[in-house]
Amino acid sequence: MDMSKMWELMKLQQEAMKIKKELENTIIEAEVNWLVISVNWEMKVEKTDFETNDLIPGLSDSQKKALEEAITQAINKWTKRAQEVAAEKMQWVMSQMWLNIPAWWLPPM
Repeated sequence: MDMSKMWELMKLQQEAMKIKKELENTIIEAEVNWLVISVNWEMKVEKTDFETNDLIPGLSDSQKKALEEAITQAINKWTKRAQEVAAEKMQWVMSQMWLNIPAWWLPPM
């Protein structure tokens, strides 16, 4: 690989690291009928919050908290499994695309 290509790759890597740092502080919230779900840049749910008790009448504070936590854990479990399935499906395609590159150099899936 010539030096200009290496320099270009280094600049791209630096830019990617800069963007990653910016994303680490990014939380996206989605709200539907007083249910707010906060997700970080890694697509992990940080928090689930029922903003009102009217959504499920008669729900105690402890039940509300338990339900919010269950929703958070279920979504995170689903996301992790979906990423694993996608990685498994893409593993063969990626290996074909990178035929001339040693396996240890390939990005983790």
